Amino acid sequence: MGVRGRLAKQSGQALALACLLAAAPAAAQEALKPDVDLYALMTGKCSTLKVAGVDFGCKIVAYFHSEKGRANFTVALDDPRDDSHVISFSGEYGRRTQENLYVLAVDRMLLSNKSSPKADGLPIPAEQASEGMCRQLGNFASREVSNITCSATDKSGKKYELTFESDGSPITLRRVRMSAPTIRADPYR
Repeated sequence: MGVRGRLAKQSGQALALACLLAAAPAAAQEALKPDVDLYALMTGKCSTLKVAGVDFGCKIVAYFHSEKGRANFTVALDDPRDDSHVISFSGEYGRRTQENLYVLAVDRMLLSNKSSPKADGLPIPAEQASEGMCRQLGNFASREVSNITCSATDKSGKKYELTFESDGSPITLRRVRMSAPTIRADPYR
């Protein structure tokens, strides 16, 4: 890996840490230890990223899973006016309906930007009750994710959309701590 590749990887890891802290709800930030047990960083492009009807690019897409079963698809937006603009599609107890298909029912959006309140210098996301769905094609065990699509609408009618396509690079997968599995298999398979 060349110097450019190492720098990109290091900046991706730093951004992942910032996304991890920004994606954690305020209550989780007050706890003594975060409950994230696994995270994955994916490289590629967002062909669609809309926040309340406004189009954005993305810097990085990450997946965070908590010991209690909550999962987030977190996106750092490429927003030239706000380098702290992050959204997360969040839900509990995702399902693996096929070997390479993971589905997460979204029940809230987590939104942070430069005007959000801060803890330790990082924005604390606002939680918006929402309904929606995320679908991930690929498998973390094989370190391959080909795409992710998410769509959600919050209670005020604002819509959030994501279509992410991988560049084919293996994902960066980190297990923070061991925990019991919470991803359910489809019983009708």
